[in-house]
Amino acid sequence: MKADLSDITFTAIAPVIWGSTYIVATEFLQGFSPLTVSLLRALPAGLLLLLIVRRLPTGIWWFRAFALGALNISIFLSMLFVAAYRLPGGVAATVAAVQPLVVVFIAALLLKAPIRPLSVVAAMVGIVGVALLVLTPQAALDEVGIAAGLAGAVSMAFGNVLARRWKSPESLLTSTAWQLTAGGLLLVPVALVFEPAVPLPTVPNLLALAWLSLIGAALTYVLWFRGIGRLDSAAVSALLFLSPLTAVLLGWVFLGQSLNAFQLVGILSVVGSIWLSQGVSARS
Repeated sequence: MKADLSDITFTAIAPVIWGSTYIVATEFLQGFSPLTVSLLRALPAGLLLLLIVRRLPTGIWWFRAFALGALNISIFLSMLFVAAYRLPGGVAATVAAVQPLVVVFIAALLLKAPIRPLSVVAAMVGIVGVALLVLTPQAALDEVGIAAGLAGAVSMAFGNVLARRWKSPESLLTSTAWQLTAGGLLLVPVALVFEPAVPLPTVPNLLALAWLSLIGAALTYVLWFRGIGRLDSAAVSALLFLSPLTAVLLGWVFLGQSLNAFQLVGILSVVGSIWLSQGVSARS
């Protein structure tokens, strides 16, 4: 049980740090396009880890590294930043919150995992909790932003389940380096063709990019993929509810945003959803 709690704790660090993405992007990276931020977040982190492990894929793992890199990194990050720049943070977070529910059904399809009713209930409670936590009556809807958020959620759901199905023969650090590097490389031609030139970065820009890349990618993806290999798929994905919770708390602490009664209920719902998901996984 202690080992399980340790695995949950280490894995939870990743979505907590990812919760800082919205405030960092909107406060310190204005003028940077979504694909450019995604590229600068993934590729430097991947190359750094690749420099440490000094191992390249072999055989089928060339295809798998790029497939997982596309799902977990390229598509997910680019869609995440498109949604973050086009939608209010609350709407973007609520759309992304469908991922744990999607994972339940993808795991059943690809891993033959049973669809546990309590896992579905927990995911739905988490979605409602996130909506209470972050949505406001003034939240504007943007069709492109919503579609991007849904695409990113489905992409990472598939990537997470496939990462569990395709057990890498290499170390965790090595497989993470492959995915981040592959995902970053796939973004290079897209960014060059469709994105405007990168603005001359300021010191705050560089610090924000360093945070997103070194901490928000290199460190967090190692912890996240570690959790995928050790925990149940539904239990891991439920921890993603910590991201919008962290985003709201950061806004409250650093931006002076208030917390109302609905948001407090949302916090309790999110915590309850995560607790229920971990309990279902432990009993199974």
